[in-house]
Amino acid sequence: MARRRTLRPEEQELWQAVARTAHAMHAEKRVPVPVTPPEPPMSSSPKADPVSLGPFTMGARTSTRPHDIAPTLREQIAAHPLKMDAKQFARMSRGRLAPEARIDLHGMTLAEAHPELMHFVLEAYRQGMRLVLVITGKGKVRDEGGPIPTRMGVLRHQVPQWLRLPPLGPVVQQVAEAHLKHGGMGAYYVYLRRR
Repeated sequence: MARRRTLRPEEQELWQAVARTAHAMHAEKRVPVPVTPPEPPMSSSPKADPVSLGPFTMGARTSTRPHDIAPTLREQIAAHPLKMDAKQFARMSRGRLAPEARIDLHGMTLAEAHPELMHFVLEAYRQGMRLVLVITGKGKVRDEGGPIPTRMGVLRHQVPQWLRLPPLGPVVQQVAEAHLKHGGMGAYYVYLRRR
């Protein structure tokens, strides 16, 4: 490692001459340094008792509230605005209107059920039908305990979404959960618009 060389006397003179003629480009802003009072010396007296934190338990805390804060499927469907006659809706909800046609999607996969539902609803609309019944089944509990919970009744959750999206959305006026005599929560009334 090379030693650092010192300035010779003529180099020192030259440097000082340059330093005397140099001026600062910007005025220095001096920020006062806050003075902190010195901390009191530590005493050797015993400390007060620590605050009691209560009993310690291992594991997760249990809550009285359920963890699933998403609205139920029934609440989601009921939250949609009423687009049909209120008296007709009341009669339909009580099971007093007979569906003109029905399709049973129970046991189908999503890939099989979607084209079947589209064909059925569009054909019923083409024929001038107003009320059809779509049976999805209530579904099975298939949660394998993975990080993402699986919903009970995949078709039951998916069918209302399909009925709101094109090409079915423009022809569907109202979707409601069926009355018990037509399948209850395992089926939907689909009220179609007039042609």
